[in-house]
Amino acid sequence: MQTILVTGSAGFIGWATCKLLLKKGINVIGIDNISDYYDPKIKHLRIQTLKENKNFVFYEDDIENLQVLKSIFNSHKIEGIINLAARAGVRASVENPWGYLDTNVKGTINLLECVKDYGVEVFVLASTSSVYGDTDRMPFRVSDTTDKPLAPYPASKKAAELFCYSYHYLYGINTIISRYFTVYGPFGRPDMSIFRFIKKIDIGEPIVVYGDGKQKRDFTYVEDIAEATVLCLNLKGYKVLNLGNDRPVELIYVIKIIEDLLGKKANIEWQKRHPADIYATWADITEARDYLGWRPKVSIEEGIRKTIDWYRENREILKDIKI
Repeated sequence: MQTILVTGSAGFIGWATCKLLLKKGINVIGIDNISDYYDPKIKHLRIQTLKENKNFVFYEDDIENLQVLKSIFNSHKIEGIINLAARAGVRASVENPWGYLDTNVKGTINLLECVKDYGVEVFVLASTSSVYGDTDRMPFRVSDTTDKPLAPYPASKKAAELFCYSYHYLYGINTIISRYFTVYGPFGRPDMSIFRFIKKIDIGEPIVVYGDGKQKRDFTYVEDIAEATVLCLNLKGYKVLNLGNDRPVELIYVIKIIEDLLGKKANIEWQKRHPADIYATWADITEARDYLGWRPKVSIEEGIRKTIDWYRENREILKDIKI
């Protein structure tokens, strides 16, 4: 039976990816340091659901520690790695760039060293649409330049991509770069807009919107992302893919959908747009379609409905999650 290491397994996309791998009968080794960037309680809840499967083994450790990683590789025959461990957040990276360097760059190098030394077949790096910076050219194409990141977070992710190419070139490592576009869905990150908007509108608290609300995002449902990420394990060589919904929508439209489904009106506090925020994102998914045979299935309308259904079913648990 195949064994895959998923870093960041307590994270939102990590949890969904582990869940899909386990459903396919694959052994999953999860590692996560359960950081407090957002409320760790939701991370523990995700891990609890994964531990219900006997084919899931979890290590509460950090990819910044190379010796810890080597001990894991010495204990398991790992055939593939999906690196979803990262410090996320554009605005937070402006306040603490050093943490992003350590996790997103040093952590990736540590994993690449293990790929090289332990004969791992494929390495999948989760990257971000933020590497494209602020551009009027739409949609974002893999061939577009990515040398003007607006904050340390995308800069660290671009650096990780470059190290991946170096290791592919030097050691022939099969390396796949997946650039994610604004992922949302059940068990989502409480620091991200859709989770915050649903909870705050439901309990009658004001929501903060930066800018004029007309900024567009290519919101992508988490199960679609997990499917594409797992498919990446089958690829060879060095490839870069955009994983998005290919249908950007205005933030104010998303708020309207949430209002309609909850039957409640949002109280919006308008604030100035942050200079590190990209005004619009839109994924050209040509490579994902050609290499993976993948297309997103879930529309923004259906995805938010599913997310709100999950929220209602888990309202009692989620009321204590800090946002």
